[in-house]
Amino acid sequence: MIDLYYWPTPNGHKASIMLEESGLDYRLRSVNILEGEQFEPAFLAISPNNRIPAIVDHDGPDGEPFPVFESGAILMYLAEKCGGLLPQDPAARSTVLQWLFFQVGNVGPMFGQCGHFLGYAPEKVPYAMKRYQDETRRLYGVMDRVLAGRSYLAGDVYSIADVATYPWLMPKIRELHQMNIDDFPHLRDWVERIAERPAVQRGTALLADVMKIGSPSEEAREALFGERQFGKR
Repeated sequence: MIDLYYWPTPNGHKASIMLEESGLDYRLRSVNILEGEQFEPAFLAISPNNRIPAIVDHDGPDGEPFPVFESGAILMYLAEKCGGLLPQDPAARSTVLQWLFFQVGNVGPMFGQCGHFLGYAPEKVPYAMKRYQDETRRLYGVMDRVLAGRSYLAGDVYSIADVATYPWLMPKIRELHQMNIDDFPHLRDWVERIAERPAVQRGTALLADVMKIGSPSEEAREALFGERQFGKR
């Protein structure tokens, strides 16, 4: 049994989709990041960076409970455990990992900053808004060009690279980017193709009723962006 520590964000969806795709048994443990539950000592013992998602595999590598934090590491761990969505062939595996790291190092940080400055920042910062939206547009273009020649990011087979990236391009998240997906037709088709997968639909439905985009309350703003992020723990 795997415990999934989760809130319905793009990174949270990465883990929930992967668990649904894997067929592994799991239990949902909600961590309400709008109310600061990510700072509770019990959660920090699992995820020292106070970020969701995190998992605890109660049948870990040595048969003991094993915690994993960081969404990219979670995807790799679950792929190894279930034996799927990460090829064994060295070249194919490397290609998948390149696109996984593309998401972790580029898509997540840049899309996140774009969404923050366009949808969450309490004041407009034109330089930051343009900087991150321009980079987000560039990354849309990178993926669109690659997907012109294949069905999925790492080739013609669905993989953890797609699981990692899709949540950052779901319609509600894309609203924060303020761009027209139709300008990137191959990327648009990929998004629609991923969205049709039953496991993706199940994974993104978890706690969907509490998902909020933009305009957080003052309490939520403090929990997400305030001084608690920087306090000694």
